Formats: sequence, C-alpha cells, structure tokens
Amino acid sequence: MSTKDIIKNSVLENFSSDLTLTRIFIALTLTVVLALYIFFIYRLCATNEFYSKSFNKSVALLSVITASIVLAMQSNLVISLGMVGALSIVRFRNAIKDSMDLVFLFWSISVGIICGAGLYEIALITSLLVTLLLFVLELVPGPRTAKLLVINSADTAAFSEIEVIVKKYGRTCRVKSRNLTAQGMDLIISVKCEKETDLLDALHALPHVTSVSILSHDGETRL
Repeated sequence: MSTKDIIKNSVLENFSSDLTLTRIFIALTLTVVLALYIFFIYRLCATNEFYSKSFNKSVALLSVITASIVLAMQSNLVISLGMVGALSIVRFRNAIKDSMDLVFLFWSISVGIICGAGLYEIALITSLLVTLLLFVLELVPGPRTAKLLVINSADTAAFSEIEVIVKKYGRTCRVKSRNLTAQGMDLIISVKCEKETDLLDALHALPHVTSVSILSHDGETRL
C-alpha cells in the first residue's frame, strides 16, 4: 500500500457513514435543550442595563446551527471542505459590549460542536460546571471602586480649596478632567470616600461651587 493510499484511508475513516435519522434527532434535541438552558442562564445573569433579548436568542440559536454544521461535516468529505471554505470567508464585525457576552458565545458554540460530535455527557457536564462557576464567582466580593466626583465652580481659582476638602474626606484623590470655561471650571475627580454625604456638604458649602455630583461606575469608565 502506497503512502497516498494510507493517507486517503486515514482521512476517509474519520467520516461517519452511519449518520442515521435517530442520531441526528438525538443530537439536535439535546442541543436544543442545552441551548434553552443557556438562554435562561444568560437572562438570569445579565444585568438589566445590558440585557439584549436579540443577542440572547442569537446565542441559543448558535448551538443548534453549529451542531447541524458538525453533523453535516461528519457525513461527507466534500461537504466538510465546502464548509471550511465557506466559513473562512465570513467576517463578523459586531462589537461585543460586555466580556461576559463573549463567554456565552463560546459556550453556545462549544455545546453545538460537542453535541454534533456525539459527546453529550461532556456537553452536559461542561454546562453544569460553567453555571456553577458563574454563580460562585458572582458571590466573590470585588474591590471597592472609586467614584467620580463632578464639581462645577464659578471661580477658576477655587481648585486648591476644592482639592484640600476632597483629600480631607477621601482616601484617594485623582483629577481625571479639568475644564476651564468663561463661566467657571468643571472638575471630574476620582475619589474613594467613606463619608460621601459629608464630602458633598463640605464642597457645596463653598461660595463659588454651583453644583456637586458623585457617580458610581462599573469600572469600565475611562476619562
């Protein structure tokens, strides 16, 4: 047997000729069940501000579509090569708003691939472990994040006085933005403070300060 025949036989052995209707039905049914499971987990974990039902439906449908592609690729060498060529020219340019969305995308695609390959136990165990990690990591407290202090002053020379008060009440103080206009000065200061009410009252008591606001953020803000 020549080297060409050995390579040809080894390649053809990887393609299943016993792709029956029962196997297709079982694979797609279990994929749909896990896809619905991912759908509800995403709905439960996503925050109200960033939840997108359209994205959630897309994540669930990806599992079924991926499983169908894997099943088709197992059945025929020509289809497999055609799928590889077709998928290689596809470009996805939709921006991911949250890093957790990327996790759910990979989770959905991996479930489709694993179920399409017939490894249903791995898909089930993986889904349970991912869910467990999601809720366990959610319970881990994060570090205390700084808040954004927005100050509007009618006097551009009042910066030193404002800085003294902020450093008095805040553990950390960092000027993120300082904007001077004809009407006065706008300041954005990142500060970690235990007594926020006292800090706001002290700043608002200054004669030239017109407004004071303190904002919390999710750690994604960059100024």
